[in-house]
Amino acid sequence: MLLWLAMGAFPAWAQTGASLSGMVTDRTGAALPDVAVTIKNVDTGAARTIATDGGGHFQASGLPAGRSVIRAAKQGFADETRTGISLADGQAATADIKMQKSTPDACTSGQEFAATDCTLTWHGITLYGAYDVGVGWVSHGLPENATNYEGESLVNRNGYRHRFLIAPNNLQQTGFGIRGKEEFLPGWSVVFNASTGVNPQSGQLANASATDFSNNGLPRSGYSEAIDGARAGQPFNDEYYAGISSAYLGTLTFGRQRSLGTDAMLLYDPAGGSYAFSYIGYNGTMAGGGDTEDSRWDDALKYRLAYGPVHFGAMYKFADGSGGCYSASSTWTAATCTPESAHNNAYGFDIGGEYRKFSADVVYQHYNQAIGVLNPLLGPQSPTQSYQSTLNSINTNPITGANVIGTTNTLYGIVTDNSAIMVAAKYTWAPFKFFGGYEWIRQTNPSNPLGVGALDQGGYLLSGVEDNNLDSPKIVQIWWTGVKYAIGSKSDITLSWYHQLQNDFRLPPACSPEAGFRSSCAGTLNEWSLYADRHFTKRFDGFAGIAYSYVSGGLAIAIPHGPGVPYKYDGNFAPVIGGRFTF
Repeated sequence: MLLWLAMGAFPAWAQTGASLSGMVTDRTGAALPDVAVTIKNVDTGAARTIATDGGGHFQASGLPAGRSVIRAAKQGFADETRTGISLADGQAATADIKMQKSTPDACTSGQEFAATDCTLTWHGITLYGAYDVGVGWVSHGLPENATNYEGESLVNRNGYRHRFLIAPNNLQQTGFGIRGKEEFLPGWSVVFNASTGVNPQSGQLANASATDFSNNGLPRSGYSEAIDGARAGQPFNDEYYAGISSAYLGTLTFGRQRSLGTDAMLLYDPAGGSYAFSYIGYNGTMAGGGDTEDSRWDDALKYRLAYGPVHFGAMYKFADGSGGCYSASSTWTAATCTPESAHNNAYGFDIGGEYRKFSADVVYQHYNQAIGVLNPLLGPQSPTQSYQSTLNSINTNPITGANVIGTTNTLYGIVTDNSAIMVAAKYTWAPFKFFGGYEWIRQTNPSNPLGVGALDQGGYLLSGVEDNNLDSPKIVQIWWTGVKYAIGSKSDITLSWYHQLQNDFRLPPACSPEAGFRSSCAGTLNEWSLYADRHFTKRFDGFAGIAYSYVSGGLAIAIPHGPGVPYKYDGNFAPVIGGRFTF
């Protein structure tokens, strides 16, 4: 009688009933402990909650028969619900659950947005960006212009006067973007990104090409800041791509994307690609594998895969654009040149990994018909020289007939085929982070020439082309190293050194102070930088520092002004102070 009364005091599911077990994992298959698993009977409303063990397993017995619903909940993950489960007396059922990390809620107030690192995210789509500007002084610089997106920390071939200036984009490129990741099947997502950079003073799109052609034909003393780069006024001058991502098979994307070298530079540069304090960030020669315009590739496929501590990347660029009109003759005319097809395909590979506090990558890149803009075009107000036509040229030869293309808003480019291999590493020994890397670049005259009218970055055309600029293969080597020291959780100090060495590719090799240097002679470039960065909030930080750079030998020749014409000054001091706001 006592046993019968005791059994009647328990709920129905304390009797034999059904049992249910399973495992809860994340999208990568890793077990999730301490997940609250609630099993609810739809017919009676009775519910039981249990927690997964260290291996992500849960098990419940004595459940009532009937329809049931399972709900899994864990902080930092989106709740998961399983419906349509029917249990019968004596049945041992199983149900495994996969959970996905939750997307942070959008910032709910202006104060929260400014003081925390909450993201502007809605249904997996995030708006992001930065505004970075400062005030600087240069010992030998040029006036700024509305489309320039870099400061003047690096020594400039035309810089001639000390001046104060508004310094744009010191630690980071000012701009904005939108990215997203939406799951359409378990473990499979659609991904996309569209981002662009602007000049923080003028609000105009970053446009290196415009800084060149705005100086076309001016005397050397009348130049404003002129640069070469991958950002050439495109609506999305940083990246513009979409693709598919798998939790197990990696991510494949297509569109305008940063090169593998650029990805590695941002990871292993002690200054993080800073325009104000990093030569390899300011000048994309290293990131682009030989030319700064190739730090981003148009019409490119990019594949990334991570497996445990090892990661792999591959990239291929399809040929695009037009090749212009070419002739090898020194007396060619518009009627005798041959239309060319673009052969500007490229490919690259990256393999790397992490072991405890050490990480390293090896990157190989090859780019055909790489273009380096020779700023700016000479013209009526500049000296007329045989080495650069004031009209159109192929291999520096002026045409004798009607112009194929005018020089207004056009560029003058040197074309090469480039191959590069880079090795980079970093190591954390708190509170220090050590960085270092090396890249070897080989440039040759292109196997397929470009002609006048060839298409360059941003839809601009070349009114002058050099396909035989190199007497012999040009070898460029770049080293860098640095250390970042953390002062607490909000401040750090970074010291960096960058070195570039160019071989003597001139034939005959007559390079000396007595014989006179040419741009094809061996030369060096060095830059040292030191800066401090203080985070006042998660989004706002202030910085102050100085960079010093200098050139020698062939790298101190101020082309296109003529063989043997040197930089006005071969060194530059550039202190800067400013602030950055990110979102």
